[in-house]
Amino acid sequence: MSMPTVAIVGRPNVGKSSLFNRFIQKKLAVVDEQPGVTRDRNYAICDWAGVDFRLIDTGGLVPDAEQLMDQFIYDQTEFAMGEADLVLLLVDTKTGVDDVDRIIAKRLNETKQNCLLVANKADTDWEEAEIYEFLSLGLGDVIPISATLGRGIGDLLDKIIDRFPNQPDEPKNMDDAIRVAVVGRPNVGKSSFINKLTGQERLIVTPIAGTTRDAVDTFFEYEDQKYILVDTAGLRRKYKVHENIEFYTTLRTSRAIENCDVTVILIDAVDKVTAQDQRVLEEVMKTRRATVLVVNKWDLIEKDSKTADEFTQSINDIIAMYSFLPIMYISALSGQRVSKVLSVVKSVHEENHKRISTPVLNEFIQKIVQRKNPPSRQGKYIKFNYATQSEVAPPTFIFFTNHPKLLDKSYIRFIGNQLRQQFGFLGVPFRLKFKKK
Repeated sequence: MSMPTVAIVGRPNVGKSSLFNRFIQKKLAVVDEQPGVTRDRNYAICDWAGVDFRLIDTGGLVPDAEQLMDQFIYDQTEFAMGEADLVLLLVDTKTGVDDVDRIIAKRLNETKQNCLLVANKADTDWEEAEIYEFLSLGLGDVIPISATLGRGIGDLLDKIIDRFPNQPDEPKNMDDAIRVAVVGRPNVGKSSFINKLTGQERLIVTPIAGTTRDAVDTFFEYEDQKYILVDTAGLRRKYKVHENIEFYTTLRTSRAIENCDVTVILIDAVDKVTAQDQRVLEEVMKTRRATVLVVNKWDLIEKDSKTADEFTQSINDIIAMYSFLPIMYISALSGQRVSKVLSVVKSVHEENHKRISTPVLNEFIQKIVQRKNPPSRQGKYIKFNYATQSEVAPPTFIFFTNHPKLLDKSYIRFIGNQLRQQFGFLGVPFRLKFKKK
């Protein structure tokens, strides 16, 4: 079941970032009286009454950028309509109805978007009584709040979770299917890859970056294994707003990998590993999803017997921290090695569910300590008592020691490297925890 998304939209200085910070109870978004401060979009996970949802703080319009008015309205409302399950249109009680309020409300009414009209800065009972002029926007009841004082926030959150659409759980016969999120920056060939894999033109394929707006699930079987492939949306750049590229790509990647088992990150062989590819990879690694790197458009590269090895080395030089990820070379256009990706996905999925017994882990930690003792810190000798694996997907290992806080980071990396060398875990970002015995 996918996590619902709530977007806060509105003109500048109505308190979007203040409300965002109030919801998450952190000062994550920058709050300033100067219009246009929120340029990069912020998002975070919020929870209320046991319900988790993703909250998005969108930017406002810079008043002196009159030529960008239409661009602003289109970008903000299109984003809200395309990505959010619920839109909060925030208005300012102290200034009353504004022309920009009317334009945004008109767009939300035209698309019949699930939305709530929220009147901010209703700091007193007297100001709360002034909210009724916003009924003219035609969005239904007005919810008065004060993001600064916290007034009405609980009632607003109650109304938010009441508005979330009911999403049925996945059918039980899909329990044994491997959910694979195909992610990557726009125009690297995600839809082409899935189409070639399934052998059907199930998805629209075009060289125009941004054709795929929403995530599309594709179910099929291959060699007696069920798969659900999720083609993630690329960036829609009608106005080529370059500052939004990282935000949109990261958000859509996050939504796709939220409930997947394995991610396939596509990279363009011609462009090699770009900064945006690295950001996508970082986002995936934050979730600790099992991952396969797939270099697409390999048919466009002039090759000799050393090309693949040299390319792999160049990738690992850039993403040295993640050299445990398998790298494959394909051509989605010709179908070269496309089906082999699934074999690696299945293998990585099995690695992600691998469990090492406690006796084997204890023998392992004893051997590596004999080989290399942890350096003493503050005159204290560090001793390991025992180790165990507490979880799978991702694999989580707990090491009990007398001084866990004194363990050197380089020694922790040494343990992780030795774990991989001994037990594999190809494509799997595991967790190491150290507790006091």
